[in-house]
Amino acid sequence: MDTFGNFLLMPSHQHEVLIELFRNNLALAPELLHEALGIEVPDHNRVFLESCDLTDVNPTEYRADVTVALRRQKEVEMAIIVEVQRSPAKKKRLTWPVYVATLRARLGCPVILMVVSPKQKVADWCAVPIELGHPGFVLEPLVIGPAQVPVVTDPVKARGQPELSVLSALAHGDSPEVLDAFGHALESVDSDKFPFYYDYVSGQLSDAAREYWEKLMAAGTYEWQTDIARKYVSEGKAEGKAEGEANAVLLFLAARGIPVPDEARERITACTDLGQLEVWIRRAATVDTADELFD
Repeated sequence: MDTFGNFLLMPSHQHEVLIELFRNNLALAPELLHEALGIEVPDHNRVFLESCDLTDVNPTEYRADVTVALRRQKEVEMAIIVEVQRSPAKKKRLTWPVYVATLRARLGCPVILMVVSPKQKVADWCAVPIELGHPGFVLEPLVIGPAQVPVVTDPVKARGQPELSVLSALAHGDSPEVLDAFGHALESVDSDKFPFYYDYVSGQLSDAAREYWEKLMAAGTYEWQTDIARKYVSEGKAEGKAEGEANAVLLFLAARGIPVPDEARERITACTDLGQLEVWIRRAATVDTADELFD
């Protein structure tokens, strides 16, 4: 698997979702540096979101995706620039060195550039050293591609680091153990993040992984512990069943050669009452027009 799943979202949305993982959990960047890339992270007791504006005195604007600073007391020990890259872009090989140099000048501390890519081929492209021209002045981006994302299978770790579990599910979703752990990770996130993470991963799994995930989510297979989880997943299942029942009504009418006006079609597809949809399915066997369904 050479990508973080089969992406179904619009490119700009895909880019923003990965960025939000690092904004939602500021400890994710240093965690990946240490666990995935083996970089020693200095002792620190706080992690701050720094300004992503890396513009210098030049009128050209430079803005990174995410910038975090590791602080100990009042001192900044290290800054990490996180860039999400979905495709090769030659311009980045010119701007990334600017990001590093500008932030280092601003904060006066070591600065690391970490590039996250959902595609391994793009990750490999990002990792190529950038020669700046001055002898010995070379920037080697540290890159997190699918191959570098840690495999999270421990439910305890998944609950403690849900954003890392999201990345693990996207990169290694063909592993049932990884998806099991991701289910536990969802239990630990806030109500506003739950649908965000749930939908993002669910919509990007391979066909085989999605089939396993759906079976895992089936009633009686995975017992959600939080109210938001039970409510969201159960509503999703109900919506999915309602959509299937509505399609059954339309297919039945089409098979009988009965035209369905736009207004009737919209009423059928908008209905989420399973009992009403079952009534319409039975009526579809005998009505002469679509409007008779609603009598």
